[in-house]
Amino acid sequence: MPTPQEKADFSERLKFSMSRAPEKMRGATDLALRFNLRYQGEPVSPQTAHKWLTARSIPTVDKLQTLADWFKVDQHWLHYGPSPSGNPQATPKPLARDEHYPASEETLELATKIEALSPHHRYLLEELVEQFYGSMKR
Repeated sequence: MPTPQEKADFSERLKFSMSRAPEKMRGATDLALRFNLRYQGEPVSPQTAHKWLTARSIPTVDKLQTLADWFKVDQHWLHYGPSPSGNPQATPKPLARDEHYPASEETLELATKIEALSPHHRYLLEELVEQFYGSMKR
């Protein structure tokens, strides 16, 4: 049974990993929705994700593996923190401001679908995105 400190430490590492992710998540609902797209088992609820973020529980090993793969971090680091050997390479570092994260499979699939649209439909989609996010610089 994890101690309250272990749960709190896991929660901090999860939040750090989320902050490094290419897609921005605003909380437990976003985390649960995006997690469920990647996880092959029973979906998790926003309440479960909230428990992860508020240090009330730690996911099972299979869910930890999905999180680690998604956030491109070591599963051991995510669950327990840095290894006792003190290997500094195990702790993920954020990318520099001018670097970009590699495109995910979901992003590439979406881009492919957008490319297949007619020019008119691409224009409509661009207008819709601008309504949500404001004018984007090209």
